[in-house]
Amino acid sequence: MTAVCGLCEQHLERGHLCERHAVALAGRLERLPALFSELAEHLEPRRTGLTEIGGPAGPRSPLNEDVIDLRQGGVVLVVESWRTDVQRVRWPRHSPPPIEGGMDQRVMTACRWLGMELEWIAAHYPAAGDLAREVREMEGGMLAIVGEPPPRPQRLGTCIAVVDDEGTVCGAVLSRLPGGPVQCRQCRTPYRSEQDLLLLWHYQPKQSA
Repeated sequence: MTAVCGLCEQHLERGHLCERHAVALAGRLERLPALFSELAEHLEPRRTGLTEIGGPAGPRSPLNEDVIDLRQGGVVLVVESWRTDVQRVRWPRHSPPPIEGGMDQRVMTACRWLGMELEWIAAHYPAAGDLAREVREMEGGMLAIVGEPPPRPQRLGTCIAVVDDEGTVCGAVLSRLPGGPVQCRQCRTPYRSEQDLLLLWHYQPKQSA
């Protein structure tokens, strides 16, 4: 009997969450605590327009109510309730997990626990799709406030270009922003085509590959 992913309804041989969405959920659970902590920096709404130079301003809340909703229980209750339910299904005889520490610590603890149990969740937890969906929506709500994190450079290996008549290989570290061009900063050799990138990967030293 086949199963389906609870998020995208892809047919599976077994389980409740496809590999793609299980990997995505793992990443979100890892990022969630830092996003939650960053929310505190956005508690006061950004002032724009005339209010910045002392112009007239209408009545407004002194604090960002969306941040308050997320910080004062929203995120904490969601991740802790999922942790409690997963434990209830997997170990029905165990008592609910204790609630300890401040909100940031509680979010980190629950996310870390869910991440450690993710393999079992994807394979055996019937509500895995609902868990993945709610975590995705929650991350989206926080990113709408704090903004997308800046893209990180991707390390691609070392430059394989020959730079002199003696056959010396450049060897400089190659990196790029996601989706950006690849060009060595030291010898300026570009890697433009798919064939160039395949050759780059093929001739990497074993430790870099």
